[in-house]
Amino acid sequence: METTHAPLRTHTPALQVINPEPSRKGGSKAFIEANTTAVSFEELREGHIIPVFAKDNEPLVSQADFVLAAKEAVSDLFRGETILEPQLRVSHPIKGRVPEARDKPAAQLQEWERTLYYERMMFCLEIPSIMDEIDGNTLTLTVGGVKAYNLDNLYNRKGAVEHFKVFVGFKNLVCTNLCVRTDGLLADLRVTDLNQLREGIYDLLGNYDQHRHLRQMQELSRYSLTEKQFATLLGRCRMYNHLPAGERKNLPALLYGDSQLNSVCSDYYRDQSFCRQGDGTINLWRLYNLFTGANKSTYIDQFLDRSVNALDFASQVQQALDGGRASWFLN
Repeated sequence: METTHAPLRTHTPALQVINPEPSRKGGSKAFIEANTTAVSFEELREGHIIPVFAKDNEPLVSQADFVLAAKEAVSDLFRGETILEPQLRVSHPIKGRVPEARDKPAAQLQEWERTLYYERMMFCLEIPSIMDEIDGNTLTLTVGGVKAYNLDNLYNRKGAVEHFKVFVGFKNLVCTNLCVRTDGLLADLRVTDLNQLREGIYDLLGNYDQHRHLRQMQELSRYSLTEKQFATLLGRCRMYNHLPAGERKNLPALLYGDSQLNSVCSDYYRDQSFCRQGDGTINLWRLYNLFTGANKSTYIDQFLDRSVNALDFASQVQQALDGGRASWFLN
């Protein structure tokens, strides 16, 4: 498949695939936290069983095959770039046992008698040789996806629709926050086999405009909120979810709840990279990163929707500050 991929600022290409850095500047470097656990690709491929359709016992597309399909597409479309090994996070374990051990007490089960798969999985493939900088923060191109088996009808037969989420965007290396834009997300990619999944990944990567995405985020650094405006904005955000449905439907969507908004408020004062300035002002790039940072506490299946929503919300605030349409969140 041909693509108009045009690399941004790049380093000298290294090996095609290298191991990811273990840590940057200390602390948690997970792109999502919530209730997730890190696993290696080898563990995912070799140690986890694959769910099947109940009516014919045929397997669904495995999470490992999903990661491999994305990795192959990235290697194909970004030839010569540095591509890190995939980082994977999983949640909601589904435990079982082999039939021979059905009557054993759990404490007596041997390892080979246990079965395990995780209902939800998210992965990222970082391409550090395609990078740029915004407000002193280095961003690298990142491709990834989400597979949540709870979205599939497992009581069907092979050939039924399976659901995937695929994204491409940027990772902020200061905090590993993921920055995703609308054209970089397939929020509900529906396929019936692995070939259709591959096609969907190629289509997303071919249509994504990385330069436009960067320009949109760069613009955020040019606009700032005063402390009073930030307080009004955050207060309105808290009110949003309690508005009557008729009033809320006429406002820009906000997918963040009280727990995430608490994090935004706390980090306005305490975050080492994105807190307020000495006079209480905060630019919209920092505000956006407070939201994407708070998003790390979101469950896997909601993470990407909130990630896109953070950029849409920050851009709407920017338009209001630029003299465009008035924003209810700032009134």
